Order: sequence, then structure tokens, then C-alpha cells
Amino acid sequence: QVQLVESGGGLVQPGGSLRLSCAASGSIFGHFTMAWYRQAPGKQREWVTSITSGGITNAADSVKGRFTISRDNAKNTVYLQMNSLKPEDTAVYYCYGWVNGLNYRGQGTQVTVSS
Repeated sequence: QVQLVESGGGLVQPGGSLRLSCAASGSIFGHFTMAWYRQAPGKQREWVTSITSGGITNAADSVKGRFTISRDNAKNTVYLQMNSLKPEDTAVYYCYGWVNGLNYRGQGTQVTVSS
């Protein structure tokens, strides 16, 4: 059973930065496609960005140029660097992983952007 554990959330002022981490258990992390989703209060969960096992990335238009996903397979960890944060980025951020037709999700970490 693979477990995903997010960390790095918190309160930040508009224009600030945060880096989220998602640590995965297991030895096949390198084969996973990983992604970050978020869910704001009263809204549906939305895809933010993803990275394939080969390192190909994609991101939603709302975060392009501000958020960067990366992975360190040696550490079984995927990161989300968030810069130029806006109040509308406030949400619970979830880490997802897919491999061999299975999917996994972390418990989420709260990001609040407020002055």
C-alpha cells in the first residue's frame, strides 16, 4: 500500500511563496505520474499541475508561470513551488499519484493566502 503525505502548507501574505512536499512510501515512486489538486471552500476540487515519470510537466492556466512541480525520485518526493501567491490560491492542496491503473491521494495540506 502506497501512502502519500503532504507537508509545507501554512499562512502566507499575498505575493509570498510556499513550497509543498509530498513524500511517498514504496519503491516504485519513479514510475508514478504525480499531480497536485486543490479544493477551495465551497468549490470543486481542481487540477493544478502534474508531472509524469519521465519528468514532463503541465499546469493549469491559473498557475502557469507562478507554480512549479518537480520530483526527486531518490527521495520519493514531489514538490510544488508556489510563487506570487494570490488570495484565490487559498485551498486545501492534495497530492495524487497514479501507477499501473491504481491511484493514491494524500490527506491534504491547507494553504491560506491572506494579509
